[in-house]
Amino acid sequence: MLLDPLQSRLVLRAALENRFAVLAVNADSPAAITDVLEAALACDAPVMIEASLWQLTGLSFGAGDPALGMARYLVDLALMASAGRYRNLPILFHTDHIRGPGALPLLTASVRGLSTGVDGSVVSPSTVSVDSSQLSESENVEALVAIAAAAAGAGRSVTLEMEAGVDDGVTDLETAARLLRGVEERAPDVVHLWAPGVGTRHGLGDQSAFSAEAVARHRDHAGRILGRPVGIALHGSSGLSPESLRRAVESGVVKVNWSSESLRIRSIAARDFYALAGATLESPGHVDWKSTAMDQGVQAYVSDQYRPRVVERIRFLGSAGRGDVCRAVLSKS
Repeated sequence: MLLDPLQSRLVLRAALENRFAVLAVNADSPAAITDVLEAALACDAPVMIEASLWQLTGLSFGAGDPALGMARYLVDLALMASAGRYRNLPILFHTDHIRGPGALPLLTASVRGLSTGVDGSVVSPSTVSVDSSQLSESENVEALVAIAAAAAGAGRSVTLEMEAGVDDGVTDLETAARLLRGVEERAPDVVHLWAPGVGTRHGLGDQSAFSAEAVARHRDHAGRILGRPVGIALHGSSGLSPESLRRAVESGVVKVNWSSESLRIRSIAARDFYALAGATLESPGHVDWKSTAMDQGVQAYVSDQYRPRVVERIRFLGSAGRGDVCRAVLSKS
């Protein structure tokens, strides 16, 4: 099941109350999406699929057109989520690392609802964020307020993740208060995820500056500012140890972004497949030539290497077996 914005809030609140986190994977292709869903299904865990601008404009989705990519990504995921195999699996879709001059038009259009081209139906993200790395504080606030206004104008709900300078060390509480109040005063009850800097960095570099104590401070501070429990979204989780991930979750992280390490696992597996398959590919008469040359050949090999690592990550975050908790809160909505 692909969750709408209000359902997503319920799952994120359940994660905060029950001390688990939802794995949020940047998936580059339909094959990657399928692998993540299969891993979550094996664990009976809620899962979040994220798309950044480079995924939306890539050849798997928009081929350079981000609006087409967003609609195609959402339609593809919605179709998978409604299939019998995944119908009971809590699935969220999140916009991640959307930035530049086209970011706001793309995101406002997406929260109003994007046409699927079939029977007049529309799709929209479960949760939305704006990449704030190139924005001033005021621009960050204005962007989220504009997205909230677009959703309200279309009669639709929206659940937002607000981020600070996540690569700039630990965000100070004064900055956090300005940002969160800036949105809450003009668009109440739309921010339900807070992504401050807590010492991590995007990429595969050193993560020794991570502070679980900063996570706990920001969880409490955001709750006081907004007047409701708000979970922390952890950016830059690649390279964190299992123990650090567990401490992050215990301290209030409810969403863990996973991109760089995920991409590395898949790309190394693809490299290994072609190294192993070289002789077969050079022999068109080989009995396995066609099955090796087809996309399915490399996809199946990558999947076998990748899915166990997704399962491992889900277990680190304490979300394995939490599907029942999520379905219980959703059934009451």
